[in-house]
Formats: sequence, C-alpha cells, structure tokens
Amino acid sequence: MFKKIGIFLQMIKFEHTVFALPFAFMGALLGSEVVNNTLPSWAQLGWVLLAMFGARSAAMGLNRLIDRVSDAKNPRTAGRAIPAGLLKIGEVILFIIASFVLLFWAAAELEPLALKLLPIAVVMLVFYSYTKRFTWLCHVVLGLTIALAPLGGWAAVTGKVDWTAMIFFATITFWIAGFDIIYACQDVEFDKEEGLHSIPVRFGVAKSLKIAQAFHILTALGFIAMLLMTDLGWWYIAGMIIAYLILFYEHHIVSPGDLSRLQTAFFTMNGVLSIVVFSFTLIDLVVRHYR
Repeated sequence: MFKKIGIFLQMIKFEHTVFALPFAFMGALLGSEVVNNTLPSWAQLGWVLLAMFGARSAAMGLNRLIDRVSDAKNPRTAGRAIPAGLLKIGEVILFIIASFVLLFWAAAELEPLALKLLPIAVVMLVFYSYTKRFTWLCHVVLGLTIALAPLGGWAAVTGKVDWTAMIFFATITFWIAGFDIIYACQDVEFDKEEGLHSIPVRFGVAKSLKIAQAFHILTALGFIAMLLMTDLGWWYIAGMIIAYLILFYEHHIVSPGDLSRLQTAFFTMNGVLSIVVFSFTLIDLVVRHYR
C-alpha cells in the first residue's frame, strides 16, 4: 500500500506543490488582512490546504492520463507511472474522482464564493492538458490555471475578489508561464516531431528565453504593484528583493547553448522563490498585526 501511495505521489510530482501552495496561503493571509483586517483562522487555512491538494492532484492526474500516449514516446517521460505500467488507467481515474471530491468538500467549507468559482477552476484544470495540441499559448493557460491557487485562497477567506487579488493573480500567472517556457525548451525537438505546440517550438529557444524574461519582468512589476496597493512593509520588500535576485539567477544559468542547469532553474529556484515570498509576507503581516 505504501509503495502504491509513493507511486501516486510521484505521478502528481508532489514536491512541485511548493510552487502553488505557498502562494495559496499567501492569498488567504493577505486577503484576510486587507479585506477583514485580521488573519485567517487555522480551520480556514486547513481547508485551503485540502482544497489545494485536491485541485493539484486532480490536475496532475488528468494531465498524466491525457498525455499518456505522448509520454510513452518521449524518452524523458517514458518512465512515468502510466506509460511504465506502474498504475492502471482505472486506478488513475478513481484517484482523479477522489481528488475532485476532496476539492469540492473543502471548497464547501469555505466562503460561498469559493464554491461558486469552483466550476471555473475545474474547467481550467481539464482544459490545460489539451492546449499543447492546438496553441503555443499553453504556458499562459498553465499560468492562469495555477494562479487560481492564490486567487482561490483570497476568495476562500474573504468572499470577495478585488483589484489587489487580480494583480496577485496576474503576477503569479506570468511567473508560472515564464518558468514553464524555460522548462519546455528541453522538449523542442520531440514536440516538433509530435506536432505539439509551445513557445519554444513556435519561436525557437533563444527568443523563448527572452519571452520568459519579459514575463518575469511583469512578475517583478506585479510584486511592486501589490506593495503599493496594500500596507505591506519592509519585511515584504526584503522578500521581494530576494525574489528578484532568484529570478535574475534563474535566467543567468540557462542560455540557448547551455540548458544543462535547466532543472535547477525550473524547480530549485522557483521553489525557493515561492517559499521566500510567502515567508517574508507572513512575517510582515504577523509583525504588523500584533504590534
């Protein structure tokens, strides 16, 4: 049983939860402070956590199920659970259903707006996995989908979506889309052979890295906009500066002629960035709330 659980966690890349979960919590914390002038309860944060786990598990399960044929052809992904025969299709379908049930249950325990917005999230979770088949904007769609985490965290504890929440949503959208473009550079030749779409396939690796840089500049501007639209202070600014250094380093270690450190740029740097921004925002809010 534990081995099977490990295979499921490997299938959904559980460690990649570090990209979205800190920002989901940040959305809940910041939204509650901005709208309600208080911090969310532990119960609210617990339900946000369960909703995030359900949403991400369903999304990754769907992605692996939908892409199983192309995954089997790609040497980089042939070892994934479904093409490798470690999980049966029926098992994955049951896992997806259970994940959606968890998502709906958690959303129902939060603000009514969370449940009302849930159909949008479900559609986006399903839709994204098909976008590589017809548009090179698939990275932006992924960004929009994952950025629903901070937006959902905000709406789940406040029952509202205001301009600050939307700026946060756009900021994370461009951050996700930017590093997904970098990640896609390793599959250019395979994607061309299979007729799949991506920005690297459409524009080439060199131009794609420039586009990723432009997206991350928009992310940097978004963090500044959030500072100006809220009462966040020096702790947040410190975290923002560290995030900028991480983004700069991420783009420094990859180039059209050298993608050898792509995994570091994709996973390590962006995982650290999300934790840093969340942690410094949390410190800022707690210090300001209890001073």
